[in-house]
Amino acid sequence: MNSLDSYLFISSMLFCLGLFGVITRRNAIAVLMGVELILNAANINFVAFSKFNGMNLDGHIFALLVIVLAAAEAAVALAIIINIYNNMNTVNIDDVSELKR
Repeated sequence: MNSLDSYLFISSMLFCLGLFGVITRRNAIAVLMGVELILNAANINFVAFSKFNGMNLDGHIFALLVIVLAAAEAAVALAIIINIYNNMNTVNIDDVSELKR
């Protein structure tokens, strides 16, 4: 019932949804949520390949490292977004390009 194909299908759907969110959204928070979906798709792949490759813990360790990376990325990105909002009163990515001038 649980095969590698089902895990890979769910992971690819999460990755596509995350990529769609990153490409199409103008809100910085929505882009950040898309990146989190992409990282969760990678976690599913790590754990699935670990499960179907003899239950070694390599995939689980890499998944924990990705979770730590996602937490650090979210903290830094949210700090940047809050700073942009305090300076420009918007979190729209297109409006942030005015900071170049």
